[in-house]
Amino acid sequence: MPSLIETRSGKRRAIPVEMVDASSIPTLEARLTAADRQWMVSTNFRPNPGAVLLLPDTHGVIERVLVGVDPSEPIMALGALPYRLPEGTYEIAKESIPADPDLVALGWALGAYRFDRYRSRGRAPAQLLVDSATLRSLQPIIDATYQVRDLVNTPTEDMGPEHLAEAIRAHATTHKAKVREWVGDELLTANFPTIHAVGRASHRAPRLIELTWGKNSNPKLVIIGKGVCFDTGGLDIKPSDGMRWMKKDMGGAAHAIALAGLIMQAKLPVRLTLLVPAVENAISGNAMRPGEVIRTRAGMTVEVDNTDAEGRLVLCDAIAFAVEQAPDLIVDFATLTGAARVALGPEVPALFTNRDQLADHVIGAAEVSADPLWRLPLWRPYRRMLDSYIADFANSGASRHAGAITAALYLERFVPENQNWMHLDTYSWNDGDTPAHPRGGEAQGLRAFYRFLSERYA
Repeated sequence: MPSLIETRSGKRRAIPVEMVDASSIPTLEARLTAADRQWMVSTNFRPNPGAVLLLPDTHGVIERVLVGVDPSEPIMALGALPYRLPEGTYEIAKESIPADPDLVALGWALGAYRFDRYRSRGRAPAQLLVDSATLRSLQPIIDATYQVRDLVNTPTEDMGPEHLAEAIRAHATTHKAKVREWVGDELLTANFPTIHAVGRASHRAPRLIELTWGKNSNPKLVIIGKGVCFDTGGLDIKPSDGMRWMKKDMGGAAHAIALAGLIMQAKLPVRLTLLVPAVENAISGNAMRPGEVIRTRAGMTVEVDNTDAEGRLVLCDAIAFAVEQAPDLIVDFATLTGAARVALGPEVPALFTNRDQLADHVIGAAEVSADPLWRLPLWRPYRRMLDSYIADFANSGASRHAGAITAALYLERFVPENQNWMHLDTYSWNDGDTPAHPRGGEAQGLRAFYRFLSERYA
């Protein structure tokens, strides 16, 4: 059941939901009945963010809902209500404190998400009435966010490299795009050695999936997503607590796939290429070993210092392939480092780019979209942390300092100075439930980049 429904001219009853804060309480109390004011006192209602009060009529039927909100957090404002309120139809009261109605409605829809593929369905979410323009504007974003969450939440047994390919082919069918794949040893023949090295130990063949769409005359845009469908760490194996949630290590691919779908649905005037290197970093007799040296697609050699720094290996061949196409812009998404989470926490992805104007533009789009990003520097003196005595450089080093930066610097080695490039190190996950953000897979940076690209290629 959809959580947002279009306002119709019929007689469908909707219960008003009024957003309040401390400043609006005097005005609210002045227009409430004496019984309602007494009910507020009896229930000790305070307009703290997340507080909810149901106001009944004289027959005990819900007449109005009061919700305490922080106006600076519109996504969170109503994000908990779809399952806190009884099933039914609601609408935002005209008396509510000022807030961006689109973001408030989006928060409601994001809070209504449930991943129920493997369990019986629970109750339906409460529904919010919105006007037709709002619904048309928000539905693509809602669908794309749900797709990211669904892909990330799905266990690896049902979300291996071949399943990522299926998700891409589904978009291709819908939008009349072309798909090409290099699978297994075809990667070696086609000169994608690092993708093959990471994925060769799995019973599921590694692959690079390419989708192309759009007119040749339009600016070339390449979006890349890290598709490590499960990460054991390889021979440098992760401890059990570090491996537990590694089904989410394809979160970058989920973002890239969903963003490509948004771009095609909106018919942005670009020549789009989507690249997803899809692998499992597994362990077997032919697993990639620490100390191996791999000659990458770009011709540079990389010493494998740590098999658990595999994401940058699958990405570097994809980036090199993208550079060969001389695009206007390359954007890559990856659940790349725990260090980014240590630096910025789980809710704020780390942005890296070689162009200040690109950073300014996407961060501005993030602010408007209520989809936070934070830029970290490509501090090139830290390249020394990836020095190798035997190869051009290593994929990681002995120091644990600046792990997100050194990972981004590794990727930057494959980007020429004249190439516009952006990298997002995203967690793609909610550790717990918060309003609009249920536990599990999450889209982080998706709305920001979609707005940014829509403005750049308007």
